[in-house]
Amino acid sequence: MNTITSTYIQHRKNHPERIAIQTINHKITYNQLFTSVSQLANFFLSKKKSSNKVIAILLPNGIPFLQIFAGASSAGWIVCPLDLKWNVKDLKSRIDLCNPSMIITIEKYSHRLSFCHRKVVLLEQLLADVDSKPFPPSVLLEDVPFYMGFTSGSTGKPKAFVRSHSSWVESFKCNVIDLHLKGSEDVLIPGGLVHSHFLYGAISILYFGGTIYLLEKYSVSQLKKMIQIYPIKVVFMVPTMIESLLKTGETIEKPLTIVSSGAKWEHHSKLRLKKAFPLLKLYEYYGASELSFVTVLSHEDNQHFPNSVGKPCHNVEIQIRKKNGELALIGETGKIFVRSNMSFLGYKFTGESSIIPIIDKEGWMTVHDIGYLDSNGYLYIHGRENNMILYGGINIFPEEIETVLSIHPNVKQVAVIGLKDRYWGEIVTAVVKGNVKVQELKDLCKTKLSSYKVPRKWIIVDKLPLTSSGKIARDLVKKMIIGGNY
Repeated sequence: MNTITSTYIQHRKNHPERIAIQTINHKITYNQLFTSVSQLANFFLSKKKSSNKVIAILLPNGIPFLQIFAGASSAGWIVCPLDLKWNVKDLKSRIDLCNPSMIITIEKYSHRLSFCHRKVVLLEQLLADVDSKPFPPSVLLEDVPFYMGFTSGSTGKPKAFVRSHSSWVESFKCNVIDLHLKGSEDVLIPGGLVHSHFLYGAISILYFGGTIYLLEKYSVSQLKKMIQIYPIKVVFMVPTMIESLLKTGETIEKPLTIVSSGAKWEHHSKLRLKKAFPLLKLYEYYGASELSFVTVLSHEDNQHFPNSVGKPCHNVEIQIRKKNGELALIGETGKIFVRSNMSFLGYKFTGESSIIPIIDKEGWMTVHDIGYLDSNGYLYIHGRENNMILYGGINIFPEEIETVLSIHPNVKQVAVIGLKDRYWGEIVTAVVKGNVKVQELKDLCKTKLSSYKVPRKWIIVDKLPLTSSGKIARDLVKKMIIGGNY
């Protein structure tokens, strides 16, 4: 069976001395990568008595993270990356959910795992136990789960999404067909590998035999240094990283392709980006941890359909369904359903041993995003169904208002929520972090939004609560405002 690491043996044969992974201080060739991954895979294959083939890794960005991830997954184990930013409570809830046989970490972080010390294995101890003979691991004969990540959600108990080898191998084709990458490029991965966008970027490039450059911890200075020193052609980024780069005011006149996922880029931000990177090609993709790639907005399409999230990827079907289940017409808003071979296996919840799928009998799946398709086949996103505000019987999506408010240069963060109102049902409330006057924000909204979408209530705060993955926790914002704790 074709796995996420099945090409490594061919890369060792074709270009053994090519650099596979490069950090500021370390590097590893494809010959060394194949050897280390094979050794680690055989180590995990030797643990035949383990009925629960799940490991968790609490490691910083670096070569060992990817070696262990690749080695364990190629042996048929499921790997659960844990975030170094999580506190003990968050770590415990995720570990209880994935229930690993072992947790691999380094001495520096071991004290944070004292509540489950019997499962903790230090990286140095693991590497010492690995057989030095690089026998190729047995080939997996069936498609099995290999990766468990955690959805951020807005609040409440975490849930895990589970991916199979075939779903990611199918996704790798999007790199070539939809992102127009050759596969052998030098690619910078500046973000944490605990996040699927960056982990996917790294693993997909290694699958094709390219060279990846890792930042052990994101900083704008290290990002610029990497771009300037090394022959980097592609950078996987999220909008907040690009914003931090734009704030430096520097221009980088080097041909670069940026692959962006996350928040939608607004037109004014793209103009700033073009000025700072005159030789830039920007690819934005819409997707989810559960769905992988859904649509891609190419550099060329950005010029003509800048407010869309692009066209469906080559192997993706999209339906827009109304509340009654009927298919929506062109331009008609509804819930987005996706069908492809890249979808995840399902969710795992705390206390549950099985993986619960959300796919229907015809292969369609939704993560409850709302949007529409235009006559040219481009997808437009309004927001998430759960976030919708019902104002006097009218549906309002807070994401649209947040996008407008984020245009103001003094708005650092913003969350738009609905607060209960006896007459209207809910009123649109903007909670803003930043040194800004409310009247300026009202005026901005009036020029960009329909009048009924302009927030009726405005609250300026010093801090907004975040989820463990750094996103604004809407439910906690609402509780904070209702409770007057701001």
